[in-house]
Amino acid sequence: MNRPSAQPGPEPALTDFLTAHQLAAPGEAARWTPLAGGVSSDLWRVDLPGRSLCVKRALAKLKVAADWQAPVSRNAYEWAWMRFASRHRPDSVPELLAHDPEAGLFAMAFLPPEHYPVWKAQLLDGEVRVETAAAVGELLGTLHAASAGDATLAAEFATDDNFHALRIEPYLLATAAAHPGLSDILQSLADRTATTHLALVHGDVSPKNIFVGPSGPVLLDAECAWYGDPAFDLAFCVNHLLLKSLVVPGHRADLLRSARVLTEEYVRCVTWEPRPTLEARAASLLPALLLARVDGKSPVEYFTDDRHRLFVRTAASALLRAPAATVADVLDAWASALGAPTEPGRGRPD
Repeated sequence: MNRPSAQPGPEPALTDFLTAHQLAAPGEAARWTPLAGGVSSDLWRVDLPGRSLCVKRALAKLKVAADWQAPVSRNAYEWAWMRFASRHRPDSVPELLAHDPEAGLFAMAFLPPEHYPVWKAQLLDGEVRVETAAAVGELLGTLHAASAGDATLAAEFATDDNFHALRIEPYLLATAAAHPGLSDILQSLADRTATTHLALVHGDVSPKNIFVGPSGPVLLDAECAWYGDPAFDLAFCVNHLLLKSLVVPGHRADLLRSARVLTEEYVRCVTWEPRPTLEARAASLLPALLLARVDGKSPVEYFTDDRHRLFVRTAASALLRAPAATVADVLDAWASALGAPTEPGRGRPD
């Protein structure tokens, strides 16, 4: 649901999907515009007379340089996650229209970019609003709390194989292979994450998958949905704010503040386990995910300076070898390494 790109007309299976689910009448004119932005799916804006919608199809091989295969069944879990979110926070996902699990297709409302800007684009443009980060943290914590301890959801989203293929292997294990000196630490984090089952995890809470809507954040791309470790979602999102602090230096303080406030709002929602326990897991995962976005299978595309990669490797490796107790401690260590001020009232780490 981002910028359009050029591509030939739709396959018959796609138009058949619209008519089979009564989203378009037989023979009705439809303009299919491919949307760029993701590596794991094909995505189209479909313009019909007087209305528009969005169609998504999962890919078996992701569009990255590395050989990264993933089961297309994740499309059904994404649909199920969005149904769950719509029950608890209806404004947090697009309206759901139709799903064909066998074809790996679903349709949802198209959200116009003039009213639903992408958070990633805002951040990279220097439009950093702390209140947006706070709202993301609160939404994420609310959804985790709504799912925690739910045996039905745990059974529905027992997607350990999907999560391994989409997150554990390409992020943690691939990074372990690239850093033999850290492999034991990263393997231990991978094992712990894979065996922690506490709440329904989105798995890709990235600014590229968050629209800043008029009623609050809208979450997309829940292909990695898994009943597992909620600390993963928190660390995954904070990770992106830290990485962007390297490439948007004029707004570094606001990005670091956003990471801190997002964490604070999230932690307020944690009722399913002791808050320090969850924070410790998130704090130990965060440097692993930082390193993964440099040396894993999905490196961030906006690092064009090798100095940024070296900084991440140095800072993340130190935090992996001496884990911080809280996310705030990780943020302080990151700010100290950058030479940026720490949060008022907090000292610099030793």
